[in-house]
Amino acid sequence: MNIRLTVNGREVSVETDAETRLLDVLREDLHLTGTKEGCGEGECGACTVLLDGLPVNSCLIPAPQVEGRDVLTIEGLAEGNHLHPLQAAFVEQGAVQCGFCTPGFVLSAYALLRSNSAPTDEEILTALEGNLCRCTGYGKIVSAVRSAAERMREAP
Repeated sequence: MNIRLTVNGREVSVETDAETRLLDVLREDLHLTGTKEGCGEGECGACTVLLDGLPVNSCLIPAPQVEGRDVLTIEGLAEGNHLHPLQAAFVEQGAVQCGFCTPGFVLSAYALLRSNSAPTDEEILTALEGNLCRCTGYGKIVSAVRSAAERMREAP
């Protein structure tokens, strides 16, 4: 079957079957390898992308369900060689350790900051609770989201 969707602002068409996951379409067909496969069961958040603006575990989404929909991956967040303020804050705050979970955290945080420009630490933790990190202990991740929120509020 052929599915059409918008990925990172670009319309694409992919030949796939009904059992293929969105994660596999992104990584294998579209070569967007920033989205990671962790558990493959929707428990870790490493495969988080935004589907129509909301965070989802791409390992759980059958590709045919994204027909005509909008997907944002970590590759679509930066503008050329310029990191999004959220990505930059993760680097600056040391919220990137091994980096495997980082794309999922960044996209979950991005979805939060689009709807809440001044989240509390509790709201940040709630928004990120579907993402697991085994390296940082979450303190630096929360600091990075808080820092990015401040920057984004101050930006024109």
